[in-house]
Amino acid sequence: MTPELLSLTLAALLQAVQLTLYATPANLEIGVRYTSSSRDAPLPKPLSPTTARLLRAFNNHNEGLILFTIAVLVVTLSNQSTTTTEFAAYTYLAARILYIPAYAFALNPWRSAIWFVGFLATITMLIAALIPS
Repeated sequence: MTPELLSLTLAALLQAVQLTLYATPANLEIGVRYTSSSRDAPLPKPLSPTTARLLRAFNNHNEGLILFTIAVLVVTLSNQSTTTTEFAAYTYLAARILYIPAYAFALNPWRSAIWFVGFLATITMLIAALIPS
């Protein structure tokens, strides 16, 4: 397995961890009756600020994972794996891990800076795949 694919696999597992980090307090706060329903009705009460931030961090990871997956597939399928793409893949993963507590604990502006590092790592992979090795 290439380092880029390993990073993608770990990022997918991180997504599962993030779902758990959000869903556990959400179930405690709004009740299993609501969370196991079809959710046609609005939330019975607002989520706590931390739980709401965990949800937004989870959603943000979902969005970022799409572009990162494309970058990993392009690098892998074009056989363009280099030290640069490997470093970028691990940087993306590290940024996504750091993003969770930064968002959950409202560490501004660090949260945005950490997000940007992960985004830049993904863009680096895409650009590197366009440059013949």
